[in-house]
Amino acid sequence: MKTPLRIAAILLISARAWGEEPALPMGLGAEEPQLPTGLEEPAKPSANEPDLPVGLDLAEPESNGRDQGTEAGLTAVPWQMSGFAETRLGARLQDDPTQKRASIGEARAQWQAEAFLESVTFKGVADVLYDPVLDHHRIDLERGEGWLDLREANFLVRPADAMDIKLGRQILTWGTGDLLFINDLFPKDWNALMIGRDEEYLKAPSDAAKISLFSDVVNLDWVYTPQFDADRYIDGERISYYSAGDGEVVGRNQPVRVEGRQNALQDDELALRAYRLLGPYELAAYYYRGFWKSPAGVNPDSGLYRFPELQVWGASVRGPVAGGVANAELGYYDSLEDERGDDPWVRNSEWRALVGYERELLPELTGAVQFYVESMQDYDAFKASQPSGAYLKDKRREVVTLRLTQLLMNQNLTLSLFNFWSPSEDDGYLRLKANYKVDDHWRVETGANVFYGEKVETFFGQLKDNSNLYVALRYGF
Repeated sequence: MKTPLRIAAILLISARAWGEEPALPMGLGAEEPQLPTGLEEPAKPSANEPDLPVGLDLAEPESNGRDQGTEAGLTAVPWQMSGFAETRLGARLQDDPTQKRASIGEARAQWQAEAFLESVTFKGVADVLYDPVLDHHRIDLERGEGWLDLREANFLVRPADAMDIKLGRQILTWGTGDLLFINDLFPKDWNALMIGRDEEYLKAPSDAAKISLFSDVVNLDWVYTPQFDADRYIDGERISYYSAGDGEVVGRNQPVRVEGRQNALQDDELALRAYRLLGPYELAAYYYRGFWKSPAGVNPDSGLYRFPELQVWGASVRGPVAGGVANAELGYYDSLEDERGDDPWVRNSEWRALVGYERELLPELTGAVQFYVESMQDYDAFKASQPSGAYLKDKRREVVTLRLTQLLMNQNLTLSLFNFWSPSEDDGYLRLKANYKVDDHWRVETGANVFYGEKVETFFGQLKDNSNLYVALRYGF
């Protein structure tokens, strides 16, 4: 293990000088923030993109109820360890007076350990990192801040052939979208996605208990989170956003301040999934009871953002169609604290839906498209509740996505393009990436996150000053 430790130390030293704080322009004081436009979840990981980290792909669901690495025969290897050391450097493509010019300057080392003991599997994943773009490095495991990020710490027990129980910190995912999430109400890290970290870090951990039951008729997943796990949402510290109250884009000078939900067993979450295969088609139904994952309300007395109560009902289907794979997903977001839609301080209820299709276009070239829509309920009540002169979002928000993935050089080079485009808001987000596998240990990557749009009030338009270019070098062991 000496070589990886040396590499991690070198990367930590090389990142220290990256990123200087710009002078704030006159008038950008630390006033109370306003709720950012469109802090809702944008989206979901790829169906078949090569080299996606474990847990982010849309492969067949856990229909057999077995987590990878616990099949018969692995008890002969009671302990396994792996990990990597990497550095990522990135810079903004334009001036943003509310942020540093550097978007990321990260040195990171990850260790992953698994132990297999009879019918119990123990797993731990921890990252040690340093990024001088941030002003502080205090550890906050819920927000993923500081020099330590505990990704997983759990154990899986199998009390019966038809039951799995996993307890502890774990990465959870379900649903069918590609960077578009409807029924996946587990926490996401939107900052990680937009500054150029590996897509593995889009999925934030949950401190939860998961019980899975399997039968020939239907499979059931039950996930209970005793204390609410919010998204690692856009808060101004890394990504600037539009403040409706100020009528301008703000960032590090005016970070989001929230009322936390910290009461265990009271501010809890429950997620249920029932799924089965019907021929080659995967059918699923979902239920969630908890809170909006990103701030979706404001306390008018304190001016702090809050996480109102939320209930979601949904369904999905996925399977082969015309030589490719098609999927569809639907969800109703019931905003329990604004049942009539006339509370200006709480987000309205809404329907969300998507359809998608993916197939191989040419040898080693895969294409995928999706159409996604959000439709606000009680829109007339929403308009009547807004103050005079306020920007009014449309009743419907539509998003079209395109993904192209090309494999070259014996599949060692992967070129990827992913574009979000909203015809209703006339804005978008382009993700470009080239990843080259040098050998079994070394990997290099470069990419860009480009935001565009004419109006700063729209979801992607408000982010256009955050466009960035990054490079990365990783050594795996």
